Amino acid sequence: MEITEIVKNFFESAQWVKEPVGLYEPIDYALQSGGKRLRPTLVLMAVKLFGENPEKYVREAAAMEVFHNFTLLHDDVMDNADIRRGRPTVCRKWNDNTAILSGDAMLIRAYQMFSGLANSQYKKAVELFSKIAIEVCEGQQYDSDFEHRQDVTEEEYFNMVRLKTGVLLAGSLKMGAMLAGADDEDAENLYEYGINVGIAFQIWDDYLDCYGDEKTFGKKPGGDIACGKRTYLLIQALKRGGVSQQLTLKQLIDNESILPDNKFEAVMGIYEQLGMSNVCQEAMDEFYNKAIGALKKIKKSDEEKMPFVEFAKKLMGRTY
Repeated sequence: MEITEIVKNFFESAQWVKEPVGLYEPIDYALQSGGKRLRPTLVLMAVKLFGENPEKYVREAAAMEVFHNFTLLHDDVMDNADIRRGRPTVCRKWNDNTAILSGDAMLIRAYQMFSGLANSQYKKAVELFSKIAIEVCEGQQYDSDFEHRQDVTEEEYFNMVRLKTGVLLAGSLKMGAMLAGADDEDAENLYEYGINVGIAFQIWDDYLDCYGDEKTFGKKPGGDIACGKRTYLLIQALKRGGVSQQLTLKQLIDNESILPDNKFEAVMGIYEQLGMSNVCQEAMDEFYNKAIGALKKIKKSDEEKMPFVEFAKKLMGRTY
């Protein structure tokens, strides 16, 4: 069975709703809303790469997706977001308190999903999962802090993205490698592959929030600009723009009195002048190449590693 089918079947067959319904129905709503389910897929891809049966560890793989969706429920509250994956966010369909409490329950459920492992595996898995979880929270805090700063550097942005996005993708890969008994060197190289793919993926996500199509992106573009997020595009535009462009961006990005659509149009005008689309593509290529470099170091055949090359290409919208 294909790994994507294994993941899909698990989530479709799992029973998420029980009493009290007000707590568990939003969890089911979030987990059944689709999404790419990248994290459990990566766990099982790594399990397979190192010679184990992916179906053996689907529950542990699913824990990474449950955790990811917990972070989304809370992110949407923090961002005051209306739409997630083309549907109303939990905080809109229900309310903020429900999103927070149901998210908390998802985090606890994710930990519970490791309980079936043997003692030797359980300790390592929970230690790794806890490290991933705290680093994601650190990344989210940096992201929140950056909204109040106009001097965020490229290096600070990459560190934030590494924590907020990269470590969960990379950690999912390392989790699968560890469960399958990979040696430390291979597990670490797979982790580095995931970190670089994760950073490239976040730059791609920043790009789509400006240039993406709502039907395929799952939410209306412009949300990052509306709430003043320090995305890769904004940081680079402030770095590359002339004095007038920099001043205009700074006046626009934190001005809450401007209608979101008007702000989006004005900011995008400057991005077009500065060629930010190409700037994003160059950055994604750089991190893609770093990811492939780490992948090459893993002691498996090119054929065995090809799914990871294809995964990276697909994730970043590459066709070559």
